[in-house]
Amino acid sequence: MIDIHCHILPGIDDGPRTLEESLEMARAAVEEGISTIVATPHHRNNQFDNYYDDILVEVYNLNEAIKEADIPLTILPGQETRIYGEIAEGLKEKEILPINQHTPYILVELPTVTFPKFTKQLLYDLQVQGYKPVIVHPERNKAILEDPNLLYEVVKGGTLTQVTAASILGKFGKKIQQLSFKLIEANLCQFIASDAHNIRNRTFVLRETYNFLESEYGPAFVVQMQENAVDLIEGRNIVGDIPERIKTKKKLFGIF
Repeated sequence: MIDIHCHILPGIDDGPRTLEESLEMARAAVEEGISTIVATPHHRNNQFDNYYDDILVEVYNLNEAIKEADIPLTILPGQETRIYGEIAEGLKEKEILPINQHTPYILVELPTVTFPKFTKQLLYDLQVQGYKPVIVHPERNKAILEDPNLLYEVVKGGTLTQVTAASILGKFGKKIQQLSFKLIEANLCQFIASDAHNIRNRTFVLRETYNFLESEYGPAFVVQMQENAVDLIEGRNIVGDIPERIKTKKKLFGIF
C-alpha cells in the first residue's frame, strides 16, 4: 500500500518528536502493509512552516535512517499546505513542494471551520497553471459538514480530495464518519490516506479501513483507491466517476 498523507518526519510539526519515534512509525507502517509513505509536514497553518528544500533534506535523512534500521519502507517528499492566496507564487518560488517533488499534485488543507470565499477560484487557477490540487480531510471541515456541496462545486471543477482512514472508521465521531460515506458515494473522494501522526492515538489503520471499505463498497472500489495513490506519486492523471451533489434535508418554513 501507498500512504499519500502522513506526518512521519521527526521534530518539525505535530508528528513524531524524535528520530526513534519516526522509526517506530515506519515499523508500524510496514506491519500495516504499507511500502511507501509520502511525508507531508504542515506548512503555513499558523503553527508550523516547513519549506520545499528543508523537507527534501528531512526526507533524505529519514530514508537513510530507515535503510540503516533495515526497515523495508520508502519515504517520498510532500507537504500539507494550508490554503492561502499566494500558493501559485509559492510553487513558482519553490516554497510549496508538490507530492514526490516532480508531480503536479499538491496537498491543500482547508481551515478547520471555514471554507474561504477564494477557494474555488484559487483551485481553478492552480489547475490552469498545470497543477492538480488535492484537498485533504474535507470531511473534517465544519463548513463542509454543514454544506457538503461546497466540496461538490470544486470537485466538479477538477479538484481532487483525500478522506482520512480514521474518519471512515468513526474515530473522529459519527457525523464525520457519515459525511465520509456520503463523499465516497457521491464520487467526491479519490484517495484514502492515514494522516498518521504517531503510533498511539493517530496511527495508520489503513488495512482495517480498506477491509471495511471492501465489505461496504466491494473490492473494485478499494483497488481503484489504491491505484489512484500509485498514479498520484507517478504524476499520472486520476480518472474517476462523475461527481454528484449530496442531497441535504431542506428546512421547512411556514404554517401548514
